[in-house]
Amino acid sequence: MASQMAILTRTRTLFKTSTKSITTFTFLSQEPQLAESTHSSSPPPSSTTPLPPNPASGSPLYNENWRSPIPIQKPNSNSSLMPLGFLQQSPSSRIQALSQTLEVESMMNVFADWMASQRWADTKELFEYWIRSLDRAGKPNKPDVNIYNHYLRANLMTNATAADLLDLLAQMEDYAIVPNTASFNLVLKAMYKAKETVAATKLLERMLLTGKESLPDDESYDLVISMLLSTDEIDAALKYIDLALKSGYMLSMKVFTECVQSCVNKGRLDTLISIIERCKTMDQNKALCPPWNMCNFIAEVAMQEDNSKLAFYSLEFMAKWIARGEQARPAVLLSVDEGLVLSALGTAGRTYSSSLLDASWAILRHSLRQKKAPNPESYLGKIYALASLGNLQRAFSTLNEFEATYGNYDKEAEEEMFSPFTSLYPLAVACSKKGFETLDSVYFQLENLSRADPPYKSVAALNCIILGCANIWDLDRAYQTFEAIGSSFGLTPDIHSYNALMLAFGRLKKTFEASRVFEHLVGLGVKPNAMSYSLLVDAHLINRDPKAALSVIDEMVTAGFVPSKETLKKVRRRCIREMDYESDDQVEALAKKFKIRMGSEMRRDILFNLDYNTNFAR
Repeated sequence: MASQMAILTRTRTLFKTSTKSITTFTFLSQEPQLAESTHSSSPPPSSTTPLPPNPASGSPLYNENWRSPIPIQKPNSNSSLMPLGFLQQSPSSRIQALSQTLEVESMMNVFADWMASQRWADTKELFEYWIRSLDRAGKPNKPDVNIYNHYLRANLMTNATAADLLDLLAQMEDYAIVPNTASFNLVLKAMYKAKETVAATKLLERMLLTGKESLPDDESYDLVISMLLSTDEIDAALKYIDLALKSGYMLSMKVFTECVQSCVNKGRLDTLISIIERCKTMDQNKALCPPWNMCNFIAEVAMQEDNSKLAFYSLEFMAKWIARGEQARPAVLLSVDEGLVLSALGTAGRTYSSSLLDASWAILRHSLRQKKAPNPESYLGKIYALASLGNLQRAFSTLNEFEATYGNYDKEAEEEMFSPFTSLYPLAVACSKKGFETLDSVYFQLENLSRADPPYKSVAALNCIILGCANIWDLDRAYQTFEAIGSSFGLTPDIHSYNALMLAFGRLKKTFEASRVFEHLVGLGVKPNAMSYSLLVDAHLINRDPKAALSVIDEMVTAGFVPSKETLKKVRRRCIREMDYESDDQVEALAKKFKIRMGSEMRRDILFNLDYNTNFAR
């Protein structure tokens, strides 16, 4: 040390004697010159002011340094906090030396710093040295549960097995430490990595049986539930989901998504509904909403299985996403696919779910944002659902809206959209559900609406009533309703009105009257369609006249229409039963001409040729 001080003194003296000031007189040279002798004994003038220190040198005179904000301390500096020669030691030796100077609080600070830089191996080594060291009172260092949890985490991050962590957990008793929830969660994470489902379940049960400090939290439940769902142990997972919800914890989105996927894959849709309903009853889980793509997936699966309640919940989740997107800045405008809504309307009609019907129509209107009207198929799907529910008033109101939107559409498309035989057939069936009681009720409602302000008059609605009368074989009501189209409502019957009246006559074997109706509409200049010819064919077949039916088919072909496969099979069946083989050959020729594969009717023939007797009734 004395030799070092001597060297420093010698250097300081050399620095003082090697400086020469520059004169400030104007007539002298302003260029600096070196001293003639480096060992001059004359001291420098005392009035000369020395230069300031270099800012780049990290001088302590500057609070900040533009190159290095933190002053660099040399190892041999007197202001260093580390012992002399500390940095020259090996890493293990430094950690061992550091462990002998740390208390519990400073130990936590070091652990927090090292974990931020992911120095897991050093954390383990420091703890192991520190636990074997003595404190200031000369007693062995005693860790608390937080320090020990840091040690457990360091072991977990260095790929320690679950068995190793369990051994370390058991060693906590040697230090009189009671494991808390965080301690067990670290072991559960190791089990989650190794997919040790059975061990994790047992450990969770142990946590439930131990004291208050180690009760499972939401992370504990999430880890165990995820493991159970990954192995398709849905019932066991549902048990812990129920426990987590009863304990007031919130399910993570990851666990909820896995639960949805597992329930759908196993066909446990009712179980999924119960989980969603439990989450909806808790404030912590009310905001739970699966991702947008998952909502679409749930909706598709629910509609394939005709599960109206699950489909309703999926649309409810989508509505939440749409609302969130509109509130965001910038706004994210999400829309539900109209085909998906149409499927939901069909599901609502098949399952008689009014809530799904209202939700489907509301989310469709919201998605369209008043920029365009719903497609005709959507209107027809809503009419079908309302007709299935028996809500005829809303069904005819929707029909009114449908006509107002697409009433002036393409003529051919309009004829198909408002046909009571195809598009509006569910409404026609609903009108005759309770016989003449429902038919009269609907007719009087339409009559009252025709006098309202503004009036509602619809040929399509009246055609549904005529077809409903034909379905219950009530020819009188059908004819009266047909006449009321012009007399009471001031409208003109269309081709569907005449077709419905022809069906009413044909079902009662009034073939002549049905033919008169056909001739009447042709005489008025109304162009018959394929349904008109098919109904007239059916009227002749009911009267057991296959030749007349074939003549109508010839007129149909001449008019440019193609007979359907169903019509030709009906004619062939009647020809066989009437033993009219000549007409049967004509049917086969028509089928070959239009490339219609008729197929065989072996099973029908077996039933028709059964020999019914009483020999088996003994």
